[in-house]
Amino acid sequence: MNLTEKSFFSEYKPQLAANIADLVKSFDLESKQFDLGYRIQASAVFSSNIEGNTLDLNSYMNLKIKKDLKHRNKEISEIDDLINAYNFARENPLNELNLLKAHMVLSKNILIKSNRGKYRLESIGVFSESGLIYLAVEYQYVVEHMNQLFRKIFEILRTKPSIEEILYYASLIHLRFVHIHPFVDGNGRTARLLEKWFLTSMLGNNYWHLLSEKYYKDNQSQYYANINLGVNYYELDYSKCIPFLLMLPESFKKDSNNCFNLTCPLSRFVLSLRSLRTNRANPLRGTGGAGYPNVR
Repeated sequence: MNLTEKSFFSEYKPQLAANIADLVKSFDLESKQFDLGYRIQASAVFSSNIEGNTLDLNSYMNLKIKKDLKHRNKEISEIDDLINAYNFARENPLNELNLLKAHMVLSKNILIKSNRGKYRLESIGVFSESGLIYLAVEYQYVVEHMNQLFRKIFEILRTKPSIEEILYYASLIHLRFVHIHPFVDGNGRTARLLEKWFLTSMLGNNYWHLLSEKYYKDNQSQYYANINLGVNYYELDYSKCIPFLLMLPESFKKDSNNCFNLTCPLSRFVLSLRSLRTNRANPLRGTGGAGYPNVR
């Protein structure tokens, strides 16, 4: 499957919302009202939840506010590590070496040191209660396939595709990475980070605000079903990839509809924290526009 051939774009584009380009552009402007540090933390929590981390956003944020070290555990550390990986990605260009560095950061508490930031040297399968669901490419070919993936990413980064094409490529990169499954663990977290890293490389840093991870988490069964295009790497049928590719554009719609208004729990939570921070700093002053501080 060649990313740059756009083999499925003609089928994909008519299924997008007619106003998707305007929606993506408006997200760039509207997202500026939110604290980026908080949105990245939320992204990391939702992405971790997909992988089985049970700590919800409210619990995580309250533990961080209280600086409750007594209750610090592996789940908190996993989320902290993923936040650090997102922040690393924000500050560095997208390339294969930096992706490996990001994986090294996010896998600090999920892998032994010798497997962090390194492609796997063993066979990997994905299992469910019923047995093997998917068998990834043999480890001997991981480097070759990852090199090929990044060559295609570089080709795209040097062009000026339309917004519809950018969404198409971002989703397909996500999907292709998951199917290669290059690491012993942390593939899902890295795939969702890679998708957003590509988006921001093409569209600008404000798109780190997008909570695509929340949409994937809220539709987790569909997310996994759409990823599943075959029982092994050699039997993947990308002609069935459209339902997965449409999930990212849908996340823009949901995030814009739900979170750019004061009825959204995320919005209310951030605004209440801003108010609390301002009043603590100056109890005589009313609520202000101070941003919620980054928590690392």
